Amino acid sequence: MRILYVSTFLTIIIDILVWLIIHLGISYLTYRIPVTLFKEKAWLYKERSWEKSGQIYKKIFKIKNWKGLLPDGAVFFKKGFHKSRMKNSSLSYLNTFVRETCRAELTHWLVFFVSPVFFLWNFIFVGIIMIVYALAVNVPCILTQRFNRIRLKRFINEKY
Repeated sequence: MRILYVSTFLTIIIDILVWLIIHLGISYLTYRIPVTLFKEKAWLYKERSWEKSGQIYKKIFKIKNWKGLLPDGAVFFKKGFHKSRMKNSSLSYLNTFVRETCRAELTHWLVFFVSPVFFLWNFIFVGIIMIVYALAVNVPCILTQRFNRIRLKRFINEKY
């Protein structure tokens, strides 16, 4: 049951604009949070036993085959932290990188959890498509951030 009724064409335009606002808006809001507030031991970010030290991402999700294809959202912000490649291996940089994976993971969780808003003006089946879209776009990014964080923490523990 839709709450708002608009034409199909206008609905498509609204959907595109709302997705753009959601993606960029949530990215901007999480970008504004000081990186020092992100703690990799917090409940959302901590490594789970089912992750098998990151092996699940390699074996089941074959993450190394596709993670390089994902865009880096840092390009949208002048001082964004680029996560596509490690720039150095100093402890300070690596710890910042770990925290930035937390920021990125939170961003993608929030984008996903806001997606039910599309049920307000779309037919139910379109709302479901929007949820599927949100999963398809955000889950690979969440998996990548978790995989990278596990690898970074292991590297830090071995090196320092």
